[in-house]
Amino acid sequence: MSNKPPMVDLTDTTVLRHTAEQAIELYHSFDGEPVAAAATHEQLLQRFGQSLSNDGVDPGQVIDDLLTWSRDGMVTAGGPRFFGWVIGGSLPVAIAADWILSTWEQNGAIYQTSPACATAEEVAGEWLKEVLRLPRECSYAMVTGCQMAHFTALAAARQRLYWDRGIDVSTEGLYGAPPLRVVAGPHLHESLIRAMRFLGLGSNALVKTTLDDQGRMDLASLEQILQQDPAAPTVINLMAGDLNTGGCDPYREVCALAEQYGAWVHVDGAFGLWVNASEKHRHMLDGVELAHSWATDGHKWLQLPFDHGYAFVRDREAHHASMTMTAGYFIDADGAGRDQMNWNPEWSRRPRGVIAYAALRNLGKSGIAHIVDECCRFAERLVNEIGALAGAEVLSPARMNQGMVRFLDPDGDHDAKTDAVVEAIRAEGTAWFGPTTWNSMRAMRISVCNFRSTDADIDATVSAVERVLAAHG
Repeated sequence: MSNKPPMVDLTDTTVLRHTAEQAIELYHSFDGEPVAAAATHEQLLQRFGQSLSNDGVDPGQVIDDLLTWSRDGMVTAGGPRFFGWVIGGSLPVAIAADWILSTWEQNGAIYQTSPACATAEEVAGEWLKEVLRLPRECSYAMVTGCQMAHFTALAAARQRLYWDRGIDVSTEGLYGAPPLRVVAGPHLHESLIRAMRFLGLGSNALVKTTLDDQGRMDLASLEQILQQDPAAPTVINLMAGDLNTGGCDPYREVCALAEQYGAWVHVDGAFGLWVNASEKHRHMLDGVELAHSWATDGHKWLQLPFDHGYAFVRDREAHHASMTMTAGYFIDADGAGRDQMNWNPEWSRRPRGVIAYAALRNLGKSGIAHIVDECCRFAERLVNEIGALAGAEVLSPARMNQGMVRFLDPDGDHDAKTDAVVEAIRAEGTAWFGPTTWNSMRAMRISVCNFRSTDADIDATVSAVERVLAAHG
């Protein structure tokens, strides 16, 4: 059977203009859309589950169908009243840069595959360190998200900790190496554990401290763990913004203790590290710059689309050694530019730093600080005003952009009442919140991370919660 040419014109660019117009309309619709998805899985399968045609479908029809079929199957996470997880809204300039980047079709692996993109990434990396107030000597990696930022930072930590013990794991592997432990509080994010698994450390390498009365890593508990095996290669993971409470660990004290034991301090700053951009709130991160590595996301307070994470490593030598690779077909850059693949785990990769460059240049330092300050203010409003409603209770006051409330049941089953009310709020459609478990209690977590949120959105959300509570009296 011979291959026939396609029945549709694959070079017709009409679909690009058509899609841009549709995307702009969609972007503006987020302000008034119900936030929760309404379509069932069965309905979505029925729409999308078409037989694959033999001759193809007109590209404009493909886009129209995608938009039509998905409309009520989307959670409007990019809209101003999504408060369930820490997800920012995409800046128009970031979306535009993302489109341009896809059009360029550049491989951002090494400088010679795309000199302009590599240079933009290089500048963006320096700007990020400036905004986040991290040591300027740090190396960095632009990866897909905080999951791979943890992977990158822990790979550098593993390299250094074993180098210091006479082992080069990049060539010798882990066979025969003493076990490496990762010490963290019970408030850690599970993506750190996945990174440990990817790196061959295993989840059993995790040792948990207790927390103090402020929900921070307890120093006495940490020191007791370190004293149990003072020679063990050790990474200490600290939180810059607890996912439930927004709380921060005592960076200065932990870093001083880590130095005594030769431990590596890594900071999970998926959203909280951006607080350093704010004059008003950066005191929460006092001493965070003393760590050895940091991980954060761009799809949170930098307001980028997904697929943006950043790792920063003080030990450039260990970072480079843990990632670098070469091949005979590389083109010698003769010292010009930065080969990105020597600092991140990907080979073929889109040069995502171009999108960070566009957003940073668009916002400036004051623009980022304003977004952080407003989100923190809105979180405080939501926690306080929802918590003041009849039948509600504040469990954790707003810190950064996070807080928690629960809903009280006259018969005492507060957990079931909280889950039912959270589900009813989502079904009502005005806003989207998610449940969580904290201190053995079910709670509604409040996260604010979108530059599009306004006081009017907070007003509408509080009114909606009040209506739901009245109906579930």
